Amino acid sequence: MITLIGSLKGGSGKSTLTFNLAVWLAMAEVGVRLVDADPQATLSDVMEVRREEGFEPLPRAEQREVFAPGEWSAEEEILIDTGTANMSAMREALALCDRVVVPVQPSQADIWSVQRFLKLVAEVERPRPPEVLGFINRADTHHAVRESDEAAAALVALSGIRFVRARLAQRTIFRRSFSEGLAVFELEPRGKAAREFLALAAALYPQLVS
Repeated sequence: MITLIGSLKGGSGKSTLTFNLAVWLAMAEVGVRLVDADPQATLSDVMEVRREEGFEPLPRAEQREVFAPGEWSAEEEILIDTGTANMSAMREALALCDRVVVPVQPSQADIWSVQRFLKLVAEVERPRPPEVLGFINRADTHHAVRESDEAAAALVALSGIRFVRARLAQRTIFRRSFSEGLAVFELEPRGKAAREFLALAAALYPQLVS
């Protein structure tokens, strides 16, 4: 399956999510390939850190700007990380992917951005539209702050996207995981971030945990 981690918002956590998913899939002994289609190449950078530190497993990663139909094995899980700096690559990836996973930060501006992104997804010509899933990323950690719940409610109300209840909170360990080349569940296996991520991974890949 080809999964595009995408949105029109920079800094929404796409590369962080892609990296953590890739390590998790590899640990589950799933054939996974990472495709870095973002000119910033953040995903490639973190995989290089992981390689230099000798961490295993080490999923295969490649930088790409052009995609061709049928070039990847159906037995592999393909994760494509895109950025708005290369919209042509994003459109090509949208034309090929089976589904799109959209990290949504808890703000009205991000909800508007999701609406624009859904229009872009609908504009891409293909025989069948991809499944689009959205979840709240960088959610509030204080119970008195309701912005994450409000954003979730707005996301539920949007057409063309399926809401995933599992959410990731705004935690510094996600930044640490990137700088150290380790997934959050490797850094702190019993931490809150690990529990949140594993719940999201289970929601995205239920066939691996059932």
